[in-house]
Amino acid sequence: MNISLTPEIEQFIQGQISSGQYASADDVILEGIRLLQQRERIYQGQFEELKKEIAIGIEAADRGELIDAEIVFQQLQQKLQQRRAQAEQ
Repeated sequence: MNISLTPEIEQFIQGQISSGQYASADDVILEGIRLLQQRERIYQGQFEELKKEIAIGIEAADRGELIDAEIVFQQLQQKLQQRRAQAEQ
């Protein structure tokens, strides 16, 4: 596999090697791929959790367990105001 890198990326890789953090360009690139894999696993987990939460919400709505949007927005506004007040203290 051949990979073309921009001069900026090549400079970054060389900087990582020069700093002593990595022994070679391969090490820098492999670390980048490991981080990308880790991020994808995290995103996939978050996506699965979101799908579960949506399913729970749909089931609640199907049972008629709904809250008026105005009430929800008022509650959110109150929470936001409380957090701002706490942050100012």
